[in-house]
Amino acid sequence: MNNKLSNLAEVTRKDFPMFINNEAIYLDHAATSQKPKIVIETLENYYKNQNANVHRGAHSLSMKATELFENARKITAKFIGASDSKEIIFTRNATEAINLVALTWGNQNLTKDDEVLLSVMEHHSNLVPWQLISNRTGCKLRYININESGELDFKNFLEQINDRTKIVSLVHISNTLGCCNPIEEIAKVCKKYNSLFLLDACQSLAHQKIDVKKLDIDFLAGSAHKLCGPTGIGFLWGREEILEKMPPFLGGGEMIEDVFLDKSTWADIPHKFEAGTPAIGEAIAMGSALNYLDDIGLDRIKGWELDLTKYLFECLKTINRINILGPDPNIKISRGALATFHVDGISSDDVSTLINESNIYIRSGHHCCQPLHRLYQIKSTARASLSFTSTMSEINTFTNELKSVINFLIKNS
Repeated sequence: MNNKLSNLAEVTRKDFPMFINNEAIYLDHAATSQKPKIVIETLENYYKNQNANVHRGAHSLSMKATELFENARKITAKFIGASDSKEIIFTRNATEAINLVALTWGNQNLTKDDEVLLSVMEHHSNLVPWQLISNRTGCKLRYININESGELDFKNFLEQINDRTKIVSLVHISNTLGCCNPIEEIAKVCKKYNSLFLLDACQSLAHQKIDVKKLDIDFLAGSAHKLCGPTGIGFLWGREEILEKMPPFLGGGEMIEDVFLDKSTWADIPHKFEAGTPAIGEAIAMGSALNYLDDIGLDRIKGWELDLTKYLFECLKTINRINILGPDPNIKISRGALATFHVDGISSDDVSTLINESNIYIRSGHHCCQPLHRLYQIKSTARASLSFTSTMSEINTFTNELKSVINFLIKNS
C-alpha cells in the first residue's frame, strides 16, 4: 500500500470536529458527509460578519456578500471544469437541480412522441421528476437494465437508445451498487442520436476528479452536503447555449430584468433560474468545502478510498450469510467507496439498529432505490460507506461487531 495514501485519514481527521475525541465510527458518508472546521467557520463568519442580501444593495456589506457568493460560483465552476461560472445555477440540492431541468427544459421540449432514458439503479430524485414530466407531456420513460455483476448493461443501453430519445439521465456512481457508469462512452452514443445527457454526480464529485468538458455531457447535478459542505445548497451545471433557451424555473425577485403589470422579462443566466433570496452563507461555505477537497487532491482521495473499499470487501466476505451488491473493487477498481449488503434471513434494519449500540453508524433501508431493490427481490439492505477520513481500524471494528450482531440475530431468530 502506498504510504502517502495510507496516511490520508491520519492527516485529515483532525480537520473534522466530529472525529475529535469521539469514538463513534461514522460509516454513512454516502448519505451525508461530515464537515471540516473551515466549512463550519466560513458559515459562522458569514452570519457573524458578512450577513447581507446579495445583488440588491449598494452598501459595502451587500457588495462584500455578493463578491463572496459569486466567488463560490466561480469555485464550483472550476471544480467541475465548466467553461464559465454563469453555467452554474445554485439550487437547494441535487434533487431540485434535476427537477429544474425536467420542469423547464422538459416542459418546453418533450412531447408524447419523445422518450427519456433512465436506468433501474437511479435514485428516486432521478426517477420521480421524470415520471412527473411524463404525466404532463406524455413522453415515454425507458429503463436500462443492470448486468449480473451489478453494473449498467451497456449492450442494453445501446438497444434502448433511439432517434426518439431526447434526454438520457443517469447516475454517475450508484449509491447502492457502487458501480461507476461509463459516462464518456455513453455521452458519445448520445451525441450520435442528438440526445442530451444529464449526470447525477452526487456520489462521485467528492471522490474523483470530474471535468464536464471531457465527459462531454450537457447537465450535471451536485449537492454540497455530500461534498463536506452544508445542507440546503446544491447546483446545476448546464451548457450555456442550452440554459439560454430554457424558461425560468420559479418566478419572483432576482430572476427578472423588468416587471410590468401584464408581463415580465428575465435576467441573464444564471440569475434567471435563481428566484428569491438564495442560501448565501451555505453557497459561500460550499466554496470553502470544494477548496478543501481540492487542497487534499481528488486523485489522492480516490486512491485511498479504493484501498479502503478493497479491504472492506475482503472483511465482509469472511462473514457467513452475507450478500454484497455491486461489482467487487478487486475486479472493478472504478467504483464507489461503499458496500451494500443483506444477510440471509436477517432484517437489515435490525442489523443497523443493533450495531448502532456499539456507536457504529451505517444506513439501512431501500436507499431511495426501491425499483432496484424490487429487481433484486429484497425489501432492504444495509450500507457501509466510506470517505477519505475512514480508517482500516474502523473497518476492522465494524466487521467484528457486524459478525457479533449477525450471530446474535441468528441465535434469536
